[in-house]
Amino acid sequence: MKVLVVGGGGREHALCWKLAQSPLLTKLWCAPGNAGIAAVAECVPIAAEDVAALVAFARDHAADLVVAGPEAPLVAGLADSCAAAGIRVFGPSAAAAALEGSKGFMKDVAARAGVPTAWYGRFTDIGAAKAFIREKGAPIVVKTDGLAAGKGVVVATTLDEALAAVDDMMGAKVFGSAGDELVIEEFLDGEEASVFALCDGTTALFMGAAQDHKRVGDGDTGPNTGGMGAYSPAPVVTPALQAEVMERIVRPTLATMAGMGHPYTGVLFAGIMVTASGPKLLEFNVRFGDPECQVLMARLDSDLLPLLAAAAEGRLGGAEPAWSPDAALVVVMAAKGYPGGYAKNTVIRGLESAAAVDGVTVLHAGTRRNEAGEVVATGGRVLGITARGGTVRQAQDRAYRAIARIDWPEGFCRHDIGWRAVAREG
Repeated sequence: MKVLVVGGGGREHALCWKLAQSPLLTKLWCAPGNAGIAAVAECVPIAAEDVAALVAFARDHAADLVVAGPEAPLVAGLADSCAAAGIRVFGPSAAAAALEGSKGFMKDVAARAGVPTAWYGRFTDIGAAKAFIREKGAPIVVKTDGLAAGKGVVVATTLDEALAAVDDMMGAKVFGSAGDELVIEEFLDGEEASVFALCDGTTALFMGAAQDHKRVGDGDTGPNTGGMGAYSPAPVVTPALQAEVMERIVRPTLATMAGMGHPYTGVLFAGIMVTASGPKLLEFNVRFGDPECQVLMARLDSDLLPLLAAAAEGRLGGAEPAWSPDAALVVVMAAKGYPGGYAKNTVIRGLESAAAVDGVTVLHAGTRRNEAGEVVATGGRVLGITARGGTVRQAQDRAYRAIARIDWPEGFCRHDIGWRAVAREG
């Protein structure tokens, strides 16, 4: 099979790294890719959001499967355009991708499906949003309805913080049109986890669980980010909890979307909060998480390609992915200043030495090669140092040993990725 992967981040490097191992693969492209992806796939200079150019490339090069990495091209209709051109695609239609493209739509679908989740309100008026906040009190969560690259969420511990978030999002438009509508919802207390399912429109197949670290600083301090690290398996997702999430959250959503005329295919990522009264849905994403994808691919023993093809073709029934008993952990290295402003085009050295640590794979998120052939940083989150080990502690030790070999003064990372699982291991 000839495969085109769309995207250029750490998630896409993990997908390309895994797909490149498939005996079924004859050609792998990635658009636009990055310096690390170039080692396993041919990088094509087409932006992930340029749907027309992506479809034209896939058609002209007779791609057998297009694999959508990020959410933006899916919300923009990549899957629909591929289908119209007769190209198989792994990823939901634009109507189904609204589960991530509109948080209000997602909450409405969850309510219709009877999925356990936080109470909520949808608002397009600043005054009404503020009145709702004053009525409900703090803590409370304020979200942009639209896509904001994982950053349009404020968990407000005080009324003033919540009201200021409304002014920022809807008044000052700090997230642009994503803040035209807000979703304001109940604060859920507990432990977060990410649960993934492959879907073919009717069948949902458990595809692993992980735990992310959203805050930028050690000890879960500082602002939220796109994710500073992750590990899998997540001990909080016991076999019983996994079964409950699939039966009470994922499958009812799949059935509801099909009933609405928008059957869901691709990967469905359920962000859940494990509360005292059981798992509750925080949000759905319509793609693999980043950095969760990195640790899932590290643990997946099965060939990824036939699984993605089966989901795209509506024939997941009977498929059963095999997982390594090992733990996997990824530490994100980011440019200093992230998630605020940061310098670009700083040189990174020592990557080969880091990759030589036992069990370690160095995945690239925001990189390119300069004219001298050096790897330079181009984004906020730049590298994902991924390690496997017999325990989370061993994987953690290997990842940080590899990081110690990287020479990048302009970069930083958290030093406590995996702390919950390590504490459980004793």
